[in-house]
This record gives sequence, C-alpha cells and structure tokens, in this order.
Amino acid sequence: MDPVRNPYAPGAGQRPPELAGRGRELDVFDVVLERIARGRPERSLMLTGLRGVGKTVLLNTLRSEAINHLWGSGKIEARPDQSLRRPIAAALHMAVRELAPRHRAPDRIDTFLGVLKAFAQRSAPAGRAGAAPKLRDRWQPGIDVPAATGRADSGDIEIDLVELLSDAAAVAADVGTGIAVFIDEMQDVGAEDVSALCAACHELSQLGAPLIVVGAGLPHLPAVLSAAKSYSERLFRYQRIDRLDRIAADRALCAPAEREDVEYEPKALDLLYEKSGGYPYFVQAYGKATWDHAPRSPITDADVRVAAPEAEAELAVGFFGSRFERATPAEREYMRAMATLSLVERDAGGRDDMDAAVPTAEIARALGRKPASLSPARDALIKKGLIYSGERGTVAFTVPHFGRYLRTQPA
Repeated sequence: MDPVRNPYAPGAGQRPPELAGRGRELDVFDVVLERIARGRPERSLMLTGLRGVGKTVLLNTLRSEAINHLWGSGKIEARPDQSLRRPIAAALHMAVRELAPRHRAPDRIDTFLGVLKAFAQRSAPAGRAGAAPKLRDRWQPGIDVPAATGRADSGDIEIDLVELLSDAAAVAADVGTGIAVFIDEMQDVGAEDVSALCAACHELSQLGAPLIVVGAGLPHLPAVLSAAKSYSERLFRYQRIDRLDRIAADRALCAPAEREDVEYEPKALDLLYEKSGGYPYFVQAYGKATWDHAPRSPITDADVRVAAPEAEAELAVGFFGSRFERATPAEREYMRAMATLSLVERDAGGRDDMDAAVPTAEIARALGRKPASLSPARDALIKKGLIYSGERGTVAFTVPHFGRYLRTQPA
C-alpha cells in the first residue's frame, strides 16, 4: 500500500477523512441555528466525553456549520488559572469582525468595539483575590476606537460578561444573524468565570438574544457548571460524545479507503474494532498503521495483527506515555491502584472494554492509607485532566484504555 495515499489522520483535533457517527449532533446544531434565526428560544450546547472521542473535531465542525449559516463565530481553548477576559474578548472581536461588513451602521460596530476594549482591559477591583492580572493577561486588542466608559468595565466579571455578550448579541440581531462562541476544554475555566458565563447565558436565554455558547469538556463538565449555578442543569443542552458503534467505526475506516480503491475483509474490520474499542482516535491510529503495513487490497486480519504493535507503541508514547509522565510518583501510585481496581469493578459490573469508575475509599484501602492523605494526589490528577469525579466518592480515567496501559507498565 502506498503510504503517501494513507487517508487516516490520528491527530489532536485533526478532522478525520470521514466524520462518522456524529450525524445526530450535527442535526441538533442545525436545528438550534435555525430556531434562533427565527427568534425561537434555544439553549447553549455542552459536549462532554473522554479524551480521544473527537470533541474538538466536532466543535470545529459545528463552528464551520455556524459560519455556513453566516453567523459570527470565535473559538477559545480554556486553560487552568487563566482569566476568561482576554480569550473571550478575542473570540468576540473575531465574531463581530465577521459581521461588520454586513452591518449598515459602522458607528454601532465602533460602539461595541469600545465596550469590548473596556472589557478586555479591565482587571478585577482592588482588594479582590487575583486582582493583579498576569503579564499574559494584559492584552492590548487591536481596536482603534477608545475604550467605552460605564459598560462592561466594572471589574466584576459576572456583570461585565452579561453586558458584553448582550451587546454582541444586539450587533448580530442588527444583521439578522447570530454569534456562537466555542470553548474547548471548558472544564478548565475558573470557578468565578464559569459562574459569570452561566449568568450571561441565563440572561441571554431570557432575552431570546441570538448568541450561544458551545462548550466541550471532560465528563465532569456538567458537575463543574452545576457547582457554579444550580440552574445550569436546565440552562444548557448536554450531549455526551461517546465511542463509535460498530457501523460508524467501519464507515470511518471503509469510506476513505474506498475513495482510494482499497477494501477491508470482514475479519479485518472485526479485529480493528476489537483493538480500537470504537474510540475515534484509536480507529484512526490503528487504521493508519494497518494501511502502512498491508501489502495490497483487500486488507486482511493478518495485516491488522502485524500492524497493531506499531499502533500500540505509538499510542503508548504519544497518547498514554506523555500523560503518565506529567504525574508525580505519588500520583502514579494512585493511578496504578485505580487501574487495578477499575478492572475488578469493570468485571463485577459486566462492563465491556472500559475502565470502570472506582470508589476513592477502595483506593485508600488498597494503598493502606487514609482517604484524606490521598486527597492532594487525587486533586492534582483532576486538575491535570488525567482523572475525573463523575459521582461523589468515585474517580475514573479521562483517557480510554488508560487503565489497560498502566497495567502493562512496571511498577
């Protein structure tokens, strides 16, 4: 097989050649855009799921759909310990710039840009925790108009964000369209900023304003939002992004291969699904390795067996190993205990292919420690995005097959 023609793309956020199994999510988003365009009430959207299931790819695809509907759009990636002011201002600046050529009143655009500039440059009030902005947060936006006064510049992020998003929505309404702000890794938004974002979305939904937030994050994102505002459970439309079913996984492999006049034998597809578990990133990784090793079409199960060690070695270094290396010795010990116990929990529950959630009390018991003494390791792992707490008193890996990887590593 010609490696130059290899169609598979196992990359972070890289769109696969065939976006299989996501038709429902795309249809839902199209309905949201159309309803808002007709003045109907709609909720902002939150995508949740493990790493490697294609949340970023889907987020980018939804943004393309918004652009195709002539919406203004901007995208940011949240980072721990970073204020939301600078990135959200940059995203809205981009969105309004897309709408500006269609606006009949340039003065209205300038007025909004003045508010945006005031918002971006305003730090928290003196005396508040974290009031002094870090150097990276002292953003000077490329806006020629002077900063406005008395609008989105109070220093209280909740007040300011409500005013800023309301003004942005008004600009979109002027041109008969909307604005969509896309936030990746949304579980990393700080608690104060999450609360402000929920409050702003609540206000916008009550006004029927044409602005929505589309977030993507790990499975515990709903809990993060609920901790900020109790009404967030009703404020957003939640969509869990999971691994592909067998039909979608086969399509992700076969459709791009057919465009290159290459076919798979049924047993090859059986084995590829067994190896990948249907997780989109793994489907691409095993597909790419198999293509490179297969001598000819049709691709056989023997070709998959020969190629699998190379795919697994690449995953061990780039997907699993890079995350494992970020953990301290104490954190690795915690995760190894999780890996052992998750296998027991999975087998006891009759689960297939996944590492089950593990009670934190069981981890403490396995390590011979008091639960409170393990809290720093658990909290650090959650902050690093390696584990999450979906239910009170339990933890699970954010990365599929991570427990299986850890069980193969020497202590």
